[in-house]
Amino acid sequence: MLQIRQAIIVEGKYDKIKLSSIVKAVIIPTHGFRIFKDEEMLALIRHYAETTGIIILTDSDRAGFRIRSYLKGAISGGSIKNIYIPDIFGKEKRKEKPSAEGKLGVEGMDAEVLREAFAKAGVLSEQTDAGDPITKTDLYLAGLNGTPDSAQRRRNLQQKLGLPSMLSATALLEILNSMMSREEFLRMTETEEV
Repeated sequence: MLQIRQAIIVEGKYDKIKLSSIVKAVIIPTHGFRIFKDEEMLALIRHYAETTGIIILTDSDRAGFRIRSYLKGAISGGSIKNIYIPDIFGKEKRKEKPSAEGKLGVEGMDAEVLREAFAKAGVLSEQTDAGDPITKTDLYLAGLNGTPDSAQRRRNLQQKLGLPSMLSATALLEILNSMMSREEFLRMTETEEV
């Protein structure tokens, strides 16, 4: 079982149940879009952001990204770390049919996929000074931002790295900096077509 210091914010109770079998941490469900009107829950999340820090782990669909975006905007202080699950298509066991976008949510992810998502985000290891960070200029020079085909190139890279396809260039930059050093990124983008 993974021991996580930060509070983990998920969308629903089934996500919490799934995660509870993998991690030992405070897990707070937003109950979907209810978080938009629940000031008490938002105050609790802000408290954790300012004390232990929080990890936002929502589904990789539009609703999950909307909740994630809302939380990032509603929490002005403290520490926020994002963990993303890959786009895996299928249906959760408890549901009769797939979600509107056909993607599995946190509750439908295999435990190993979730552990890997935590590792990719750098949550499982102590962060040390990794040198110069990957910048937006590096993304541009690699053709991942600001070029006519950059969105498709980002999607290709995100798929290769097991990340959701809906990431913005800024979100991708945050994840890349938690996954690898600038030198590793430059080697990867110089030697491979992304």
